[in-house]
Amino acid sequence: MDLDFPLRKIIHVDMDAFYASVEQHDNPELKGKPIAVGGGSKRGVVSAASYEARKYGVKSAMAGYIAQRNCPDLIFVKPRFDRYKEVSYQIRSIFFEYTDLVEPLSLDEAYLDVTENKKGNPSATLIAKEIRQKILEKTGLTASAGISINKFIAKVASDYNKPNGQKTVNPEEVIQFLEDLDIRKFYGVGKVTAEKMYRLGIFTGKDLKQKSIEFLDENFGKSGKYYYHVVRGIHHSAVKPHRIPKSVGAERTFFENLSSEIFMLEKLENIANELERRLQKSKIAGKTITLKIKYSDFTLQTRSKTLPYYIANKALILETAKELLYQSELQNSVRLLGISLANLNTEKKKEEPEKESVSVQLKFDF
Repeated sequence: MDLDFPLRKIIHVDMDAFYASVEQHDNPELKGKPIAVGGGSKRGVVSAASYEARKYGVKSAMAGYIAQRNCPDLIFVKPRFDRYKEVSYQIRSIFFEYTDLVEPLSLDEAYLDVTENKKGNPSATLIAKEIRQKILEKTGLTASAGISINKFIAKVASDYNKPNGQKTVNPEEVIQFLEDLDIRKFYGVGKVTAEKMYRLGIFTGKDLKQKSIEFLDENFGKSGKYYYHVVRGIHHSAVKPHRIPKSVGAERTFFENLSSEIFMLEKLENIANELERRLQKSKIAGKTITLKIKYSDFTLQTRSKTLPYYIANKALILETAKELLYQSELQNSVRLLGISLANLNTEKKKEEPEKESVSVQLKFDF
């Protein structure tokens, strides 16, 4: 059986509990203990949790008081983002020893295209193993990796043998791997979507594959085509060394909940100031302004407006944000406000999909 599209050798490297692992490495007294980075203040939110804390259900984006309730022995550590960036640059320098096609997703994960690599090594599996060993030697931290024919499968595979492991999905294994996969493991399928798929009788990749593209379009909108293709191992997205941001934003969590729009105006002005600074630094402008509102019960609401022209000026951003704030009544007291700008002037028109397909034998060496 042939796969009728170009095959690449893609590695997805994902550091294990990165922020928490850095803290445990730098402070040996924390090793083996449940720790949370961030979340220690009254209004704090957990940025990352060690594996010892995750056993108690502590996870990122969780309110600190809930994390403490789940794990009474939890140790809160103040984030040190400059330190995390420093370690991230060390890790990234290792990636560039093998390929210039490196697409960072965040400080702790990246895609690498090693189809053609600087070491002349035909085995992406061995390259991933070497990279993980070098990361351990240079930083004292462990990483996991997924290796396969495209970014989607590599991303899914990197979570397979965490922590400190790797998983290769060879070309001849792709179809079976995806058919057997729990739908919750599909990258891009969140909790809400998974529940909807369950209601539609979709529990595994095999179930998803049996649905027509029309059915998926009808039930999942634009994402329908994505699900239809990835379950068949089709994902043409190339590793992009220079990722262009799709939005720029700023937000603030408040020490006390705000109960009236009037109290929020000063906060919005400060947020708009910060957003303007970031836009000017990056020389970016955009058309779509989104106001993010997180209520005291942690429900999230967004309100957006698209203007006919690009803006990057604080006054215009603030004017539109205020309009969105007063657009409808607040549902509850507010703990967080954010403003983001999308539809940026950095976005290029999507390239036409390649019309030529390349049939590659499944003897592709991994």
